[in-house]
Amino acid sequence: MQILDRIFSTKYMVKEKDRVGELPSSKEAYKKTLHLAWPSMTESVLVCLTGAVDTMMVGTISPQAISAIGITHQPKFILLALIFSLNVGITAVIARRKGEQNQEGANRCMKQSLIVATLLAVLLFIIGTLVAEPILRFAGAQEDYLADAVLYFRIISVGIFFNSIGLAINAAQRGVGNTRISMTTNLTANVVNVIFNFFLINGAWGFPKFGVMGAAIATTLGNFVAFLMALGSILPKNRYLSLFSKAKWRFDRATIGSVSKVGLSACAEQAAMRVGFLLYSMSVAGLGTVPFATHQVCMSILSISFGFGDGLAVASATLVGQSLGAKRADMARLYASTCQRIALVISTVLFFIFISFRREIVGLFTPDAAIIEQGAVLMIIIAFTTHMQTSQVIITGALRGAGDAMYVALTSLISIAIVRPSLTWLLCYPVGLGLIGAWFGVLMDMFLRLVINYSHFRRGRWTTIKL
Repeated sequence: MQILDRIFSTKYMVKEKDRVGELPSSKEAYKKTLHLAWPSMTESVLVCLTGAVDTMMVGTISPQAISAIGITHQPKFILLALIFSLNVGITAVIARRKGEQNQEGANRCMKQSLIVATLLAVLLFIIGTLVAEPILRFAGAQEDYLADAVLYFRIISVGIFFNSIGLAINAAQRGVGNTRISMTTNLTANVVNVIFNFFLINGAWGFPKFGVMGAAIATTLGNFVAFLMALGSILPKNRYLSLFSKAKWRFDRATIGSVSKVGLSACAEQAAMRVGFLLYSMSVAGLGTVPFATHQVCMSILSISFGFGDGLAVASATLVGQSLGAKRADMARLYASTCQRIALVISTVLFFIFISFRREIVGLFTPDAAIIEQGAVLMIIIAFTTHMQTSQVIITGALRGAGDAMYVALTSLISIAIVRPSLTWLLCYPVGLGLIGAWFGVLMDMFLRLVINYSHFRRGRWTTIKL
């Protein structure tokens, strides 16, 4: 019990020399963290589960269909990288303004950011529809599923337009601690997605059987619904963030400078991540259609672990930003550490589930015996990855919330863009481990990022950054 007390009690999370004032009790700290984190965790996990359900539904068609959708994931995220980068800046700056009790500044940041997000959304839609085939060929798409992949990518590019604006609104809401809006919009969108997957993939209840195209239409409809709900959250005049607040729409140097300070660093991080993930995906795609389909199934499972970590990372970023805005660096340390402890419990539960039911879990996605057998082996690696994944995601969330996105970008460049794809290629081909080698690459990437980011977090330089 004494060991557990030292691990989970908040009185051991902040050193005496770093304390600025009175800290909340363990009960108060965990209660506040969970109050903010549970909507984000619910949202992130449900988004990941919906992606997993997509794969399950498409898996009833063929391994080629799984690969057709899977090959579009990294190109899609590359297009969204600018939006993700902008959103990191939005959340960090608005959280800081919230901590400073500056409501007008928070609304000014939101309005200017929405203009930028809309312009980016138009650009992403044009790129996604006009150059889908060259992008997917470069990503490593095989001829037996290329046509389906191109069709899927062009259709979801319409959804990317609406998704980009909705994500920017949700990022602003997270900055003020309103994580439920994002949860509600994404939950509803996911329900719409799953329902129309059921109708359109295999032609249920008299609907046309569209296969992969049906999955793309369902995803786009879900994105459109999420956009409408996010927009609705900032229309009332009495909300903390409102389109009708007195804050000006015109750009000003201070606001854009603060968002850009974090956003440009986050953009460098996104560039490193997306290049690394793309190179990694290309190496795996070269192993063939069935191994790549197995890989996509396992990535869907790993994303569930990521969903919990990502939800806690949102809470960590928000609480750290608000605490630093209130001049309480000790509280920022406390809440980041509290998120870590919650993740430790969740990851331990997932570890035992993934080990104990690995064949059954993979079998939910496909009846293909070869995929189930190899996927069950990869599940062991996934289980040992969960603790490292959730922990490092939360640390990077805290650093982003503090505005220290440049350090995260550097670690992503080293680990994701260089170590993961290089090690994966080496283990897959020269060493001859194939798909197992690719997943050892994931494991080493997670471990390296955890070590580098945690050591930086412990030093505490991020607590002195000004926004």
